[in-house]
Amino acid sequence: MTLHFDVLIIGSGLAGQSAALRLADTHRVVVISKRALEDSASSWAQGGIAAVLDSRDSIEAHIRDTFTAGADLNDAAATRFVVENGRRAIDWLIEQGVPFSRDEKGYHLTREGGHSARRVIHVADATGLAVQETLTPKVRRHPNITILENHIAIDLITAAKLGQPDDRCLGAYVLNTQSGEVLTIGAPNTLIATGGAGKVYLYTTNPDTSTGDGIAMAWRAGCRVANMEFIQFHPTCLYHPQAKSFLISEAVRGEGGILRLPDGTRFMPAHDERAELAPRDVVARAIDFEMKKRGLDCVYLDISHKPADFLSEHFPNILARCLELGIDITRQPIPVVPAAHYTCGGIVTDLDARTDLPGLYAAGEASYTGLHGANRLASNSLLECLVFSEAAVKHIQAHTPPALPTLPAWDASRVADLDEEVVISHNWDELRRFMWDYVGIVRTTKRLQRAQHRIRLLMREIEEFYSNFHITHDLIELRNLVVTADLIVRCALKRRESRGLHFSRDYPDLLATPKRTILRRGRPTRR
Repeated sequence: MTLHFDVLIIGSGLAGQSAALRLADTHRVVVISKRALEDSASSWAQGGIAAVLDSRDSIEAHIRDTFTAGADLNDAAATRFVVENGRRAIDWLIEQGVPFSRDEKGYHLTREGGHSARRVIHVADATGLAVQETLTPKVRRHPNITILENHIAIDLITAAKLGQPDDRCLGAYVLNTQSGEVLTIGAPNTLIATGGAGKVYLYTTNPDTSTGDGIAMAWRAGCRVANMEFIQFHPTCLYHPQAKSFLISEAVRGEGGILRLPDGTRFMPAHDERAELAPRDVVARAIDFEMKKRGLDCVYLDISHKPADFLSEHFPNILARCLELGIDITRQPIPVVPAAHYTCGGIVTDLDARTDLPGLYAAGEASYTGLHGANRLASNSLLECLVFSEAAVKHIQAHTPPALPTLPAWDASRVADLDEEVVISHNWDELRRFMWDYVGIVRTTKRLQRAQHRIRLLMREIEEFYSNFHITHDLIELRNLVVTADLIVRCALKRRESRGLHFSRDYPDLLATPKRTILRRGRPTRR
């Protein structure tokens, strides 16, 4: 089956849904969602959205904090572009009906690690969910938006693949994971909003859908990727056998939470003068250091000194989830460990969210805009989704693309049914384990080389399966994960310093001049 739309949006998080709503009055839009429309990393975001909303704060202060967290690897133009458009992005969400938390002075602003002021607007401790619950019904109701749930993009369709001289994106092949049918979707404009790649690691705060799909597809289509070595490990993921990927928000430390060893000793002041309010990379490495030094399974985040009604008001979801697991945060510290949380690198875009391939845009965690540098400042991510999805919308609305050629159907005539699913699950498990062991919070060249050797063996095996067997959801994700893992390791091997989220025992010092790590197909470069 071949379908045609004006805009194809791959991904159903905040970047994808906000773009769809902004475009739908003038364009026919299709949104591809791997699961239900509500299932995205955006809906898991607890802390909030950073923006300059208080007269005591300033644009320059927010930019300065972003650069400090990003270890000066941030792109100046992109950072200013996002921060200056922050208030308008929040105003748009308020217009949509997002019920941000209020206090007697108006909207309540919290402070998170790395911020010099209270500038994080939020909905208690479930901001992403509240935003998603506000936007999703609007997306579902709009007559110009077609929603394809339980569909996963396989690969982009490009003019070059059809033998045409002027390359551009023409749409994508998409698998219906319930029927097994592969759709050909043609669109002169495609927006990748697929999120990050946390599932490349054994422990992650990300949902199961975060498998690097958009990054891998864009890379295969010829787009540059950048700074993939900078994987943010959130310092505080709940450590409990029944608490899969449950995040303890940055705001808990922002509101006075203290990190302690099992004997109650506070340890962050010994690692950084900002203590618990240091940026995430500093806190994650400190926890990793203490756990490895002392052979600990976890450390503890203690907010029990705060009044119970304060915790109930500000952290109702964390309070409730911990109580379900027998942890009363009003009386007990919370056991926590670091976990892979955010992909700071991604597909290279400009300020219009355009990639290197005409007709292809990227927004959100799948993109590299230059905002985050070597480490994302807390709560800048949802803001980036909003600002760059709007930028993509404006560029799409302002330009008339060329007509689409006839697109070939997906060819499955020479493949067989996959009869060894265990191979896929084994490869998936192996990849995530060695990425955690060798490409984690602290790295060495030898560990990275070991990971690269294993990745290349897996890539050959996975490509053989991809070429000879019918496509499945798990095979598509595994293929994308191994490509993303390769990009992470290649970038990490190129960076011969320790900056932000990338810490190498072999290169512990900081180079004088910050440089991005940019990969092109076949030849990695730095500039």
